[in-house]
Parts: sequence; C-alpha cells; structure tokens
Amino acid sequence: MYMGVETRGLSRTQRPRPAGHGWAYALALGIALLAMPLGAGAAKHALMRFPTLHGNTIVFSAAGSLWRVDRKGGLAQRLTTDSGLDLMPRFSPDGKEIAFTGNYDGNTDVYVMSAEGGPVRRLTFHSDVVPDAPTRWGSDNMVVTWTPDGKQIMFLSRRTTYNSWFGQLFLVPADGGAATRFPVPRGGVTSFSPDGSKIAYNRIFRNFRTWKRYYGGLAQDVWIYDLNTHAIQRVTNWKGTDTYPMWYGDTIYFASDRGPEKRLNIWAYSLTSKQFKQVTDFKDFDIDWPSLGDTGIVFGCGGQLYVLDLPSEKLEKVQVDVPDDGVRTRPRWVDASKTIQAFDIAPNGKRALFEARGDIFTVPAEHGNTRDLTQSSGVREQDPAWSPDGKWVTYITDHTGEAQIAVRPSDGSGAEQILTSRAKGYLYDPTWSPDSKRIAFDDSDHALWFVGVDDRKVTKVDADPRSEMHDFSWSPDALWLAYSKAADNDLRTIYLYSVASAQATRVTRSLANDYGPVFDPQGKYLYFIGLKHENPVFSETEFNIATLKMAGIYVATLQKGKPSPFAPRSDEGTLKSDEAKKDEGKPGAWKPGASAPIRIDLGGLDERVVPLPVPAGEIGHLSAVRGRLVYLTTPLSSFETSLHGEKPELHAFDLETRKDKVLTSPLDDYALSADGSAALIKNKSTFAIVGTAADGKAAGETAAKNLDLSHMQELVNPSAEWKEMYEQAWRLERDLFFNPQMNGVNWPEIRARYETLLPEVACREDLNYVIGEMLGELGNSHTYVGGGDELHGKRVPTGLLGADFGADAKAGRYFFQTIYPGDNTHESYRSPLTEPGIDVKQGNYLLAVNGRELRVPTDPYSLFVNTLGGTVTLTVADDAAGKNRRDVTVKPIANELNLRMKAWIDHNREVVDKASGGKIGYLYLADMDEQGMDQFINQFYSQVRKQGLIVDVRYNGGGFIDQIVLERLRRVLVGMSTNREGVAFPIPQQLVHGYMACLLNHYSASDGDIFPYYFRKYGLGPLIGERTWGGVRGIRGFWPLEDGGYVTIPEDSLYGLHSEWVIENHGVEPDIEVDNLPGDVMAGKDAQLERAITYIMDKLKTNPMTLPPPPPLSPAYPPAGR
Repeated sequence: MYMGVETRGLSRTQRPRPAGHGWAYALALGIALLAMPLGAGAAKHALMRFPTLHGNTIVFSAAGSLWRVDRKGGLAQRLTTDSGLDLMPRFSPDGKEIAFTGNYDGNTDVYVMSAEGGPVRRLTFHSDVVPDAPTRWGSDNMVVTWTPDGKQIMFLSRRTTYNSWFGQLFLVPADGGAATRFPVPRGGVTSFSPDGSKIAYNRIFRNFRTWKRYYGGLAQDVWIYDLNTHAIQRVTNWKGTDTYPMWYGDTIYFASDRGPEKRLNIWAYSLTSKQFKQVTDFKDFDIDWPSLGDTGIVFGCGGQLYVLDLPSEKLEKVQVDVPDDGVRTRPRWVDASKTIQAFDIAPNGKRALFEARGDIFTVPAEHGNTRDLTQSSGVREQDPAWSPDGKWVTYITDHTGEAQIAVRPSDGSGAEQILTSRAKGYLYDPTWSPDSKRIAFDDSDHALWFVGVDDRKVTKVDADPRSEMHDFSWSPDALWLAYSKAADNDLRTIYLYSVASAQATRVTRSLANDYGPVFDPQGKYLYFIGLKHENPVFSETEFNIATLKMAGIYVATLQKGKPSPFAPRSDEGTLKSDEAKKDEGKPGAWKPGASAPIRIDLGGLDERVVPLPVPAGEIGHLSAVRGRLVYLTTPLSSFETSLHGEKPELHAFDLETRKDKVLTSPLDDYALSADGSAALIKNKSTFAIVGTAADGKAAGETAAKNLDLSHMQELVNPSAEWKEMYEQAWRLERDLFFNPQMNGVNWPEIRARYETLLPEVACREDLNYVIGEMLGELGNSHTYVGGGDELHGKRVPTGLLGADFGADAKAGRYFFQTIYPGDNTHESYRSPLTEPGIDVKQGNYLLAVNGRELRVPTDPYSLFVNTLGGTVTLTVADDAAGKNRRDVTVKPIANELNLRMKAWIDHNREVVDKASGGKIGYLYLADMDEQGMDQFINQFYSQVRKQGLIVDVRYNGGGFIDQIVLERLRRVLVGMSTNREGVAFPIPQQLVHGYMACLLNHYSASDGDIFPYYFRKYGLGPLIGERTWGGVRGIRGFWPLEDGGYVTIPEDSLYGLHSEWVIENHGVEPDIEVDNLPGDVMAGKDAQLERAITYIMDKLKTNPMTLPPPPPLSPAYPPAGR
C-alpha cells in the first residue's frame, strides 16, 4: 500500500559523486577470508524449520535441505542435496515416505522420496502465478499433509485461483498422476479426522506472514468441515491467531496467541468437553510450524526443536547437530554488478563510481583496472560521491554500527576516515562542495546538514517536517546551499542558505511547485524546475481534465540589474578589441575549487525569474555546467509503465547558442562529471559514458561508450553480510517507522532477542525468516522482508493454455473441461485456445503435445514444462476415439490468473444482470493499483445508466487510487439537458444515478481497507460481507539491502477526524455481515453477492432511480421567462 506517499528510488544519482580500490588488496582480503576459521560455514547448528515426526524419527528443513534425526536428538543425516530450497516435509501415515516441496527441476513442486533417503519423484508440474512470489505468500505447491489412507498428498497451490491473495487445496496421488481440487473453495493448514470424513482446517492461509498480535479480519480460526454433509463448525473464536490445527483422537491441538504471553503456543480443544486448555507457555518466541506425528507434535521455537509427546503432553527438547558442509555460508566470489544501487562519475569523466553489493567500486571508462575501494563484507557503504578535485570519494558507511559520512582516497591508496559520530538516523545524498572541503547530506529526520572534511564540524541547515530534503546543491563559491522545502499547502519552494550567516531565506513563493535548484557555475544565475505550465488535457472517458507535462526550467538572476541569459541580442558591425572578443560570453575552462565569493541579492529574486526556452514536459534531474544545462525528460507515466511512443531523453541546452540537443535515449538516470564534459548513463543494467557538449564537439562525440562491468567481482562472507543486513533492517525501522515510540515495543530488546538466532542462519531464506520475525514484533501492517541470494537455480516454468482438464477415466484420455475466453484484444488477457484460427472447443480431447502421447494418469502439465516463449503443437480430437483428429499450434501463457479472474467477474455480472433485470451494474476491482484502475475504466463508464451498482472489492490487495475511484462514485445528479431528439442527458454525464453497495471480505486489504471505509463515510451505501484485513500504515516502496533483498517500512498512518487511530489491526466492519460458507461456494452460491442484489432491488422497488424526462416543448420557457 502506497497511500499517496512520495516514491523515491534509493539510487542517488543526482549530482557528482565518489569511487575506487585496488586488486592487490582484494587478493589479500580474499586469502584472508578463505583462511578464516569457517565457524559459521561448518557449524553443527542450523535453523531447523518445518519439522515432521513419525515414530522415533524427525525430518526437518535446514540450510535449504532436508535432514533426519532421532527423536532423542544427536547428529542429523542429510536427505536432499539439490541447489534449491526444500521445505514442508511430511511423513506418510506409515512412515515409509516423505512428501515435501522442492525446487529440483527449476520450479517449486511437490516431491516424494523414501524416508530413508534416495531418489526423489516429482509429482506436480505447474508454475506459480508470478515468477517470484513474495515470501509472505508462502511457497506454491506447498505440501500440507497426507490423506489418512496414505494414497494422496494434499498441497496448497495458486494454480487455479482468480486472485493471488489465496490458494486452493489439491490432492495428488502419491504414485503420480494429475492433481484434483479438494472440495473446499479456499484453505490453509489442514488436518484430517482419524476416519478421514472431516477436516480441521484454517479457511485462511497467512502462515508466512509475520505480523504478531494480529487482530484484523484475516485472523485465523480453526473450523471443522464435514466432507460428506458439507456442514461446517467453528471451533475457535479468538480475536487473534488460531492456526496449525492437528486432530489427534478426540482432541484438536492448535497454535494460538490467546494466552497471557501473547505468543503462539500449543493449545488443546476437547471435542467431548468442548473445553480449551493451554499446553505450552513459551514467552520469548512463537512456536514455528508445529506438525502432528503418530507419537507427538514436533515444532520449532527460538531456534530449537521440541516434541510434545502424545498422549502424555510431556514436552521434550531435542538437541540436534546439523553437520552442514557450509556451502551456503562459506566465503565466495559474486558478481557485484548485479546489485548496483547508486552511481557517480569522476570529475574528469574518466571513471565511474558504483555502490554495489555494499562495497564502493570504480570502473575505468576504457583503460585500467576495476577497483573495489572498500572490500568490507559485513559493512555496507552507500551513496558514493567523487570530490570535485578528484582526490576523494565520500559515502555513507555503517562501519561503526550507525550510518556515518566517510571519505577515502579515490585511488584506493589510503584508509577510510569517518567524519561524523551520529547515534542514529538514516543518511542520504552526500554532496561535495566545489572546493572539496565540505559535504552536505540529508537524513531520515527530514533535516539537511553539512560536515567539514578537515574540522569534522557538523552544521544543521534546515528541516522539512513534511518530506525529506533530497534536492540541494552548492553555490560555486561553496558559501551557499540551494534547496527546496514544502509549504503547508504541500507546494515546494526554493530556499537559499548562507554558510557565512547561517541563515536560510525563502526566495520563491508557494504558488507552484519549485524544486531541484542548481547554481550557475559562474555565479550569475540560479536554475530550478517549476510546475508552471498548466497544460490541461481532456479525458477521453469523461468530461474532465488532467494537467500533464507541467514542468519547465526557470532561471533567476542572482544579482539585481543583471540581464537574464535570454535578454534580447543584436548583431552589430562595430569591431571590438581582440581581448574583448575573446572574453565576451565565453565561460572559462573548468578547474576544481571554489570560485571567488558571489553576490546574491535575496530581495526580489522571485521577480527576476524567466523561463528557459525549452518545451514543457516531464523534466527532472537538472544539472548546470559552464555554458550549458543538462536535464532529463521522461515519458508520461501510467503507474509503473510509460505511455507508448515516448522515451526518456538526456538533453543538453547550450546557453550561448540557445539550442537544445538530445544527447542520448533511452536511459533511466545519469550522473554528470564535475567538469561537465561527460555523463554516466544508466539504462536498465547497462552503464555508459557519453559526452555532454550540446554541439557534439567540445567534449568529443556524444556516442555512448558502454562500461565493462565484468570485473566488479567481490569476495563476500555470507554470515557477515547477513549480520549487517539484520542490523540495517532493525535500524531502518528505528529511523523511519512512522511511530518513533515503535508502537510501545522495546526495540533494542527485540534486536538483541532475535540476534541470538543469527548463528543458526544457514541460508538466505533463514535470514528473511529471522528479519521477518523481528519486524513482526512491531505488530504493524506492511512490515515485509524478501529477496536476496535466495536458493533457486535456473527457472524452468510450465506453459499454460488457459483451460481446465477433465479426465475420461474409462477412455484413459484428457479433455478440455473449461476453456477461459479471456480477451484477446489485451495481451495480459490472451487466451491461447480462443485466438483466431485455433480449432479447439470446450469438450475436445487432447491426445498429444508436441508429438508426445497423453494418457491418464500422466499429469497433462508435465508435457508443457519449458514451453514458454515458443509454440506447442496440440493434437486434438472431437472425442476420445480420435474423431476429426487434427494438429493446432498455439503459444502458451505464463499464468492463467487474469483469465480466471475475468471469468469470475463476467459470471458475477451475469448473475447480477439476470437477477435485477438489467437494472443493477457490477464493478470489480482486484486492487487499488494499475490493474484496478484499468478495471474501473473498463467497467464503470459502460454501466453509468444503471439504477444501481455493486462495487466489489473482495480480495482487493490495495494500492492508492481509492479517492480517484470514490470521486467518480460520489457524483450527484444536479441537472439535466436534452437535444432535438428529446434524449435525457444527466449533469454530470458520467455518474451512476442509483443505489450502491460495496462487497468486502477478509482479503480486502490496505487501500482495499481504506476504500470501503470512505465508501461508508461518503454515504454511498452499505458494506456487505466480512471484516477487512486492517492494515493502513503505508509504505513508499522496498528498501534494498546490500545483496538485493528488501524490507518495507510503514512511514505514515491513517487517522480519523476526531484524532483517533482507525482501521489498523482491526479492519473495517461490514454493515451487513455475510459469510460465504464453503459448501455454498462449492455449490456455486455467492451469498454476499446475492445479499447486495437483494438490498438494491428492495430500494428500487420503493423508489426507482430513473432520470427525469425532458419537459413539454411548449411552452418553451420556465415560468419566469415567459
């Protein structure tokens, strides 16, 4: 959820910056690392997770592999050795086999193997709905349990879902074959009754989410579902978490945080007495993934394994040694160029400077070695900047345990010098003064500072309570700082700060957004970007406008009485002296250092502003060098994509010729050399150096020269990196979390508690788990972790056809049970079997794929592995006997999510239309982001003449467009107009003049919480369904960790008009509560939708919402006008 928060890329490339180190030192460090005692790498301890128990044997996941150990403890034996992540092992009822989720073949699938070890068998062949699902979603094709007869394995998959919020339960034969849906619409952790006729299960799956003390609408309960009668019984009704149901005899054990410890502990529910009792009482850590075996319950807690013996309920701690070979923790060489997060360029344009994998590198434009200047695995250096004199680089380091400003020689010849001694705060944007004597920077407290390189004196310049201060620059004499700051109307204005007087003066008015100020190197002008071009553009869907391409570049003269650089010029015939001609209008050659002090007349500066003669556009990243301006233009953006037909361009404007030239395109961003001769260009993963002269001559041709990044090799110590990333994740929350009191949590104590688990971390996924648990202690929404050097090899996805297969058991063939039509006018909704010329119909049989015969029980998806990106030849027929046998060639798709979602939406709309006789419209929003906006545009305007509208935000995962949508739904009929034909036109035209209702459920989250909250506040209609997720503290994106992983930080929070917190950790209550029960859903019933139809139809019966017809044509005037 973004909730309108400013989005800021963490790669800081907005002004000149630092670099470099040497190969000799790299080799020495490498030898040192390799010679280190491999304490972490060869440790006999590892984080043990997802355990399973049978008899006297425990199998668990550690270091990405499966291991087995005696129930009494001892030395574990490795069972799997693949390069991927193996998890969720589950013993078969007879203890002879283990089912688990693994990544052997380039996809996350269900596998089975002997409990003694040996070859594995792949049972599923279906890819996830996204290439790399977030950690909090949990693994696709996740093993849940075995059926009591041991013939089938239950797993959780997103393969047939119409929304990624939830997965569905499936059964796959242990001997192999096609998977079948388990007869519940959604589900999570499940346990069969001893006779297999019932299940105890969670209807909600959120077991990889780490939000602790969670009481929102997505809180889990344990339910009993009768597989024969479809009756359902709610077992638990605690406001928090009740999960991991385990059915043992007449007792259902489960994990709950209902106890006084507010920790997940084992509880028991007696089916005979109907009483609950607490069984364990852990206080410091939650129990982790308990599972039921034949002799007890095994689980993890605080890095240890425990067995709860049954039926005695005696707790046993299991001491285990894990003899991991340390392949995932030993030092290794990595390609740091894959994780570049910030860059700069040398003052002469001859070297590039990078922050990559937590180190600072310099890379030559053409000649010389690549240098790793810092070589500090376990310390992160960020945001490098090269000094104008070329001697130094500055950067941010956490060498001391806190973020500090540091410098070191740019050629790698000397040691690091730390200039600050800060106790807290996240730092950004170290920026050198022209004389290389001071460094300005900003921080997470929205303050702007500078520090002296020699005296190390730190001076606070200003602070902006509304936003961070990232756009600042030095004057050429190093005695002024220009920056922007938000006014109380949220418009930014330009300020100038005098180093000499320590005074800041606002120099532009808050009538429009003015930002990105930069000084003319000669001290004559101040340039900045202003949103002063109104440019109203009409919408094509409604009578409305958007203001686009408003930015222009503006220049203010710093001294009164001086002409603007665009004053009228006149060519004359008078000869001037050679000296005058030589100096006239010609900027001198650049040289490092500060200029002579410049005079700035602060009074009336905003009255001395004129525009640069360039077109208005999406302008950013403005830089000034002698004689020219360099700036970036970008295409109009639609959410995360750009409109077609435009590309980002790097421009140079020559102040002498007053001409603008495109230097290169496309690009993402650039860094300009201090001498102005060259720019370092980033375009996706490619970096190049390009000349910046607008005439293409002064600095040579502007053709880009790609840099060779292949030598950016870094020797990393994973355990040291993991400790740094853990600490940085903790600091990021401390320094940026919206509540400085950390929701009442003792944050230092939390750090110390989970730090004890770091020695157990044996793979990158373990680190994500530990960080996630730590962040979860905040008890807050949107605290996520993910990514990094996760365990997966080459991806080998499965191509899909947009269809469900049915099995004709008698004929031993598969047929197309359902073909999802999609919408072939949109690539994201393309349905391969419905494209023009494809002769395949629902009910046709699939006989072969690419010439390989397909028969039951072979899993059909196994024939589509690794077919993405190309075409497949399907052999189809009208019946199993091969009638009208034919070959068709189709192009598979990566996932069917959108096709299934569209089918669900279309079905719901048909139900509404039929039940209401066409009077009620139906509008579904999958999120409050780009897809939801597209859906609103596609669905709203075609239904504006309905007398009612059902707005469905069930499973809506959030975003930020709630007010955009609500503004259109809130429109009120205020008038009418007509034409010669007597048509009645409403004013405003694009509105629904009718009754509304909003559907919501437990999965309506983030902005999906906020939308129904304000839907009700605006009085648009009732909320029908279930209480929502309850997470309204927003983030502005992912904060990258040094290996490419990320954490998120809630930085703002919604509150109400009476100064009270709202929604968070509770959700939005419906006005009419309706639960879609599993049996009803499987029978095709949607009680929530039906209740909304009934509500609106009842209103229409009382008061139909029709438009008033035009009046009689005669008399032709209102009474007063006759």
